[in-house]
Amino acid sequence: MSFDKTKITLPDMNRRSFLKSSAMLTMVGAASGSLLSRGAQAQSASKLTMSGSHWGVFRGRVDHGRLVEVTPWEHDPHPTPMLEGMMDSIYSPSRIKYPMVRRAWLEKGPGADPEGRGTGDFVRVSWDKAIDLVAGELTRVRKKYGSNGIFGGSYGWKSVGKFHNCRTLLRRMLKTTGGFVNSLGDYSTGAAQVILPHVVGSLEVYEQCTSWDVVRDNTKTLVFWGCNPVNTDQIGWLIADHGAFVGLEEVKKAGIRVICIDPIKTETCQYLDGEWLAPRPQTDVAMMLGIAHTLYAEKLHDEEVLKKYTVGFDKFLAYLIGKEDGTPKTAEWASKICGIDADIIKQLARDFAKNRTMIAAGWSIQRQHHGEQSHWMLVTLCSMLGQIGLPGGGFGFSYHYCSGGSPTATSPILGGITDGPAAPATDLPAGCHPGSTESACQPKSNSIPVCRLVEALLHPGRTIKYNGSDIVLPEIHMVYWAGGNPFSHQQDRNEMVEAWKKLDTFVVHDFQWTASARHADIVLPVTTSYERNDIEQLGDYALSHIVPMKKLVEPMYEARSDFDIFSDICERLGKREEYTEGMNEMDWIKSFYESARLESRAKGMEMPVFDTFWQSEEALGFPVKEAQKQFVRYADFREDPLLNALGTPSGKIEIYSLNIEKMHYDDCPPHPTWMEPIERLDGPTTKYPLHIASNHPIYRLHSQLCGTKLREKYAIGGREPCWINPKDAEARGLKDGDIARAYNDRGQILVGIKVTDVIRPGVIRINEGGWYDPVNPREPHSLCRYGDVNNLTTSVSTSKLAQANCGQTAVVEIEKFTSTLPPVEVFVEPRKAG
Repeated sequence: MSFDKTKITLPDMNRRSFLKSSAMLTMVGAASGSLLSRGAQAQSASKLTMSGSHWGVFRGRVDHGRLVEVTPWEHDPHPTPMLEGMMDSIYSPSRIKYPMVRRAWLEKGPGADPEGRGTGDFVRVSWDKAIDLVAGELTRVRKKYGSNGIFGGSYGWKSVGKFHNCRTLLRRMLKTTGGFVNSLGDYSTGAAQVILPHVVGSLEVYEQCTSWDVVRDNTKTLVFWGCNPVNTDQIGWLIADHGAFVGLEEVKKAGIRVICIDPIKTETCQYLDGEWLAPRPQTDVAMMLGIAHTLYAEKLHDEEVLKKYTVGFDKFLAYLIGKEDGTPKTAEWASKICGIDADIIKQLARDFAKNRTMIAAGWSIQRQHHGEQSHWMLVTLCSMLGQIGLPGGGFGFSYHYCSGGSPTATSPILGGITDGPAAPATDLPAGCHPGSTESACQPKSNSIPVCRLVEALLHPGRTIKYNGSDIVLPEIHMVYWAGGNPFSHQQDRNEMVEAWKKLDTFVVHDFQWTASARHADIVLPVTTSYERNDIEQLGDYALSHIVPMKKLVEPMYEARSDFDIFSDICERLGKREEYTEGMNEMDWIKSFYESARLESRAKGMEMPVFDTFWQSEEALGFPVKEAQKQFVRYADFREDPLLNALGTPSGKIEIYSLNIEKMHYDDCPPHPTWMEPIERLDGPTTKYPLHIASNHPIYRLHSQLCGTKLREKYAIGGREPCWINPKDAEARGLKDGDIARAYNDRGQILVGIKVTDVIRPGVIRINEGGWYDPVNPREPHSLCRYGDVNNLTTSVSTSKLAQANCGQTAVVEIEKFTSTLPPVEVFVEPRKAG
């Protein structure tokens, strides 16, 4: 698909369609089309204001104080239609207008009527009252339970900008005023980022990949394994630069063979005319083992590379050939598990070995039970191929994330606000004293794995294993969230609802009435990033420009910035000066820029002074050196593994980890291993016949933009779409446009049916990020009217090693919904929020 209109206006939104309804499954339209579309030169640029977002750089036109038009930046190679939703979010009917407090909490005190959370019974209060309530509750909880009684959430994609980083601003406030429980890891790469430091010595999933230029010129076989950059590279953690679309265009022009291994024929597979292999979900490790066994059996593996650059292959080999457990991991063995023909698995091994092969792996394959094994096994497979560190060979774990592979510019690193120095924390509950041996007085961990919050609420005091250490789950009474949407990204929604009843207080900052805000006790309306000033870099890996993020419109209703809110809370607690350091918004932004300017000068470049930059209405660009265009991941390590040793104990790739061996975890052996998940398609213990692929949505960033008019482009019957194979649809009497109920033991949701042959039989696709909308919040396992897929996913952790989430682990049944359809209510203000 080409983005052939550069202006996006609100009146056009109902009639524009970037994805034709008959082919909504593809972001690129016909296979012969171009991914690239340069925006037209901005007209009347003097009347447009530059800013940026997760969806790219843009210019906004304001008429009588209202944003009426968004023009993608003229240098964006592939503007995303999601910019439409960015504009609509400001004026959404679900906008939070005023500080609100749940009536029962306000009238009866913390913890009152926990069953009433989510019912929408809120009372409007003044900002002074709201600040007093929050400051008072922070003081009460710390005094009674210690600082470990407060969990500082703010996990999620927030909004771009170096100053208005709500995650950092929240932690800065909580640290400044007395401490809190923090989170470890993230939902995106929770398993991989713990296992990979043991294997390759770094997080790797957020590292730069071999450049697209090198792939274009050297790769003969490009494998996208659970990886869909045409969809996911629309967005960026910083401002999206969309450089991956340039790389994908070059891959297509070069005629590189593309293989896509995924239960869904992805948008990437369709655009690149890729060969589609659709294994059963969660069987990637078995399939990789079958390929690896063929490499060894046919002597296609690189023994010299294994000896020079890895350790532990001999111990892994005993498992691979069956000497360890009596089961050789042959292609035939793998085929029975993954559903791919054994001859195809064997041919993949031969083709990978004889051609320069790059395997681009997504993160979905580690968001599943025993997910640590997937990335570990993929590194092992690539080690056997012997191409790691060669131009166009090896693996890459971020080609699908923020345009990894885009060459990095010679730019300074733009700093941002920090979470500040820690204030002395009182971690002992009332009545306890230092040295006390009573269990109730033992200090609890001040950091827990991010997706174990629900477990902590349900089982305070429980000890869990985590990456070689023990963590005692704290007794949390207050959760504070600014940015992010926990009632979207956490798995097993109904378990979460029960856990939330254990809380005394839940505070939320947001600008829309998400399910998280609806389940809060205190709701504080904050500005969107378009109602304040900030500064950011373009491209997480490219870092090609510094972008002025200008305020486009004044804050709506009574919205205030997170910084101003936290500053006032700190003032109530006697810490305002420590929090603000005596600076306002523009002071901070200027300080970040001037620090970068000094660094740039040290590199022999001269940036303009801040005032010139800010007034220019242009992004400040930096050059890209040829060396960066020719970057090869692990080239230095391959050239000299001693001088450029990895960060592992051996300095090499660890196929067998002695450190993990010492942990003695029954669910994470010391080498990559096929381990049966708790449930999977056609699995030995599975009680439901369909597996859910809870993929990233096409028109959203997780749950962001779900509450905008973009929903009209994909919703079916006002519900989240469910893609289903024709065979599965026919067996259930389902057709396009039907409303169906998807259910299992964990929950039930309504979805709109889309029958399509681009999905494997036995698999349905329900994208993550749909807003939770229960018919009756007081009723256990209440039907979700809109289609939040995490009503159906499991909250079990990947293993004791990473304690990460299993968002891709879920089997269900689906049936046509024949009862009276309940109206969707989550996209407007709660009925009693007044």
